[in-house]
Amino acid sequence: MTGRRTTGGRAAAVLAGAALAAVLVPLAGCSSSDNGGTAADAPARGPGQPEAAQNDAAEKDAGAGAPPAAQPGAQPAGTAQPGQPARVAPEDRSIIYIGSMTVRVEKVDKAANDAAALANRLGGFVGGDNRSNKDDRSEARLILRIPAGQFSAALTALAELGTEEGREVSTQDVTEQVVDVDARIATAQASVDRVRALLARAQTIGEIVQLEAEVSRREAELESLKARKRKLADQTSLSTVTVILLGPDAVASPPDDEPETGFIAGLKAGWRAFVTSMEVLLTVVGALLPWFVALGIPVWVLVYVLRRNGARRGAPVAAPPVSGPPAPREPVSAPPARDA
Repeated sequence: MTGRRTTGGRAAAVLAGAALAAVLVPLAGCSSSDNGGTAADAPARGPGQPEAAQNDAAEKDAGAGAPPAAQPGAQPAGTAQPGQPARVAPEDRSIIYIGSMTVRVEKVDKAANDAAALANRLGGFVGGDNRSNKDDRSEARLILRIPAGQFSAALTALAELGTEEGREVSTQDVTEQVVDVDARIATAQASVDRVRALLARAQTIGEIVQLEAEVSRREAELESLKARKRKLADQTSLSTVTVILLGPDAVASPPDDEPETGFIAGLKAGWRAFVTSMEVLLTVVGALLPWFVALGIPVWVLVYVLRRNGARRGAPVAAPPVSGPPAPREPVSAPPARDA
């Protein structure tokens, strides 16, 4: 009895274990598929660390948002691929702003002073000021240099000086020129440094003279590039605004029309060229005429006197007749007789 009960208990335990294993294996597969990885992908578990805690740690690392490791040959973020133009953010672009306005005002002088004060208040200055005072037909033409960031504000403030009659705004993107000049400056500076290093190690007079000439030439190119960069920086940092202020009765200048073409236009151009040439010719003649009068008359008198004296000295003199015995005459011979 005891042996049968023991054998039956063991068989029951084996069956229970098999059933438990059959239940746990599908659950383990579902758990691994839900976690999105296999046991090989999961981090190694430390001694005594439960599997649930290890899964939580893996999920926390996956959601941390750490940037992926850089692959070999990968380009940094924000750089262009080979063969593609470099991408420049809009706020980093170099743009030249140019604007012109025509405003009719009550008092031209007061409006011109207000425009100059506006330029100074915005951090700029007056680049040109041309005024003509003719009562109600007065005019003023001001060239204002305004910081690029205040370009729109300056146009708005200038329009409020009176009644705006015209506006023209243009922009020019010189980002590529600025980048090119910067690159050429860096290359030229490195070239100058290399030649200077060679000059420091030169031993003979010939080498020193040749290297000094090369340094001078390359430094001149470098200074030319730096001057171009300064000009671009001035044009991009300060915009140019030309404002024309007209009095109440002043007549606005008509806009420049397209150039005329055709026979009539050619005839007009030829006549203007002829008139201009004649003006130049008459100007030259008028400038030389006093010299002709002051020097020409004495020279003409001197030439006349010399020619008259030479004519008197070179007149031929008649020779006197020579007296003497007459020359002998030759005898005249008779003609020969003819035969009968």
